[in-house]
Amino acid sequence: MPAQIPLPLVTPAKLRREDFIVGPGNEAAVGFIDSWPAWPAPAAALFGPAGSGKSHLTGVWADRAGAETVEAAVLTESVLAKRQPLVIENADQAPLAPEAETALFALLERGQSLLLTGRERPAAWPVRLPDLASRFGALIAFPLWAPDDALLAGLAHKLFADRQLSVPEAVVEQMVRSLERSPAAIRDFVARADAAALAEKRPINLGLIRGLLAITG
Repeated sequence: MPAQIPLPLVTPAKLRREDFIVGPGNEAAVGFIDSWPAWPAPAAALFGPAGSGKSHLTGVWADRAGAETVEAAVLTESVLAKRQPLVIENADQAPLAPEAETALFALLERGQSLLLTGRERPAAWPVRLPDLASRFGALIAFPLWAPDDALLAGLAHKLFADRQLSVPEAVVEQMVRSLERSPAAIRDFVARADAAALAEKRPINLGLIRGLLAITG
């Protein structure tokens, strides 16, 4: 009998502050977000790889600060009309258009409340405008990823819970031992395990996980 094809259902992630998993690699960033509005400077940055929690934390801050979220790549000088706090996503995209660089520099110059994100430390963000490069280098910046077993396991448990799935601890331990040590790899594997369990009408157990890992390898 052919395997059941699972419906492409979208599982909403839980992105409240209490859903964020705090570990040694991100606790400074979380503490800083929690300290709002008592920031020592109006602008700051979060950096880390895809899936490390940047959007989760910026969403938490945006809710608290009443901030609007804007992609750096589409910034124009029209953004200067916005006086509320802003989240500027993916400020390290290269190359930003000259108008985007000019607008971003103007926002930083006037001391608007900003939270910027990128994958690398701000001092490494590619930019053509020298004054903006100097501003990037001076930003308060917090990394969001230093993988350890506890954080990886906590992330896996959260992702399964988001899908209303309860799995044995041995499943999570096997994943942490075997997968690439990145949040994106954990996230993608949880989605694959859920889809495989639906298709094969079986629970997510060690047998299923080992089968998927064999295919991955």
